[in-house]
Amino acid sequence: MTAILTLALTLSLAQAPAAHEAPAHETPEVAAPAAEGGHGEAGGHGGGLSESLMHHVTDGHTLEYPGYCEGGFAWNCEVDLDHVFGTHRDHATGKASGPLVFGSLDMTPTKHAVMMWIASLVLIVAFVSAVRRKGLVPRGLYNFLEMLVQFVRNEIARKNIGEHDGDRFVPYLVTAFFFILFVNLFGLLPWSATATGNLSVTVALALFTFVITQYAAIKAMGLGGWLKHLTGGVAPWLWPIMIPVEILGLFTKPFALTVRLFANMVAGHIVIFSLIGLIFALGHWGVAFGSVPMALGIYLLELFVAFVQAYIFTMLSSLFIGQGLAHHGHDEEHGEHGHGEPGMGSVDHGNHASHVAGASPGHG
Repeated sequence: MTAILTLALTLSLAQAPAAHEAPAHETPEVAAPAAEGGHGEAGGHGGGLSESLMHHVTDGHTLEYPGYCEGGFAWNCEVDLDHVFGTHRDHATGKASGPLVFGSLDMTPTKHAVMMWIASLVLIVAFVSAVRRKGLVPRGLYNFLEMLVQFVRNEIARKNIGEHDGDRFVPYLVTAFFFILFVNLFGLLPWSATATGNLSVTVALALFTFVITQYAAIKAMGLGGWLKHLTGGVAPWLWPIMIPVEILGLFTKPFALTVRLFANMVAGHIVIFSLIGLIFALGHWGVAFGSVPMALGIYLLELFVAFVQAYIFTMLSSLFIGQGLAHHGHDEEHGEHGHGEPGMGSVDHGNHASHVAGASPGHG
């Protein structure tokens, strides 16, 4: 499932670079002197601190790494992904051509796509190596991963969806949790990038949850019950007001997932770069005694945020799925007054209502 999720998110980045092309790629006239001088200041990105900051938090077609380039060792060598995959770009018109460009669809891998591939590969290797070392008494990496999987199943899926239906959605929730966690943590490494700081990635993740939520709701209620839910159980003359509100509510949930993850991951990186940038903006080395410790503190906070954001996204996804299975609370409330239909599904509404309300499912 991790491979499928990564492939879908890679496709979501197909059109994303166009919005960030300007800060990530300079025109040939600007980039040429930087290449001749060993990349120059700020890795040869040109401009001031703001341009360098935006280069590191936005997507692009350039990877940076420490190594030998331009005749010697450098900390900011670059790999042009367009050159690697044979894509040619006209910076004047913005048009691209190459083996991975299909009309207006540019499938050339970007920096964030490559980072997702690497994070997904590390995730798969971690689980495969952990499973091979499992024993009667869990220890090491296997024990840590098993603890997180059990946490997602017992404390997130079952408590928000229900013990009866929660296990059906554990594979998706576990995949989303570990994928977001590994991508967040990988983005904190030097010379890497945080793919979850890209709106295209967070939108795609939120759409996964949206589709699964609506599928679960329709399967539980039936299509007729799902459509009836949009009326909110009110009188027909109030439908013109209630139906648009319910439809809007369907899309505010994935919107919240999108913005929450994107904003939190981008904000931390901007703060760290801004604090480090104070040293160069003020032009005095003494500023480092204040800015570096503060940047280090924000960096440690970002480690915590990486786990928190993976948990919040997974928890909210399970909550939305549980609400879909519980008919968003409407059918249970109106069923006592004769609004419920016996043929709308075989879900135990009482149990689901208690789970969505946040009560423990009572595993005893």
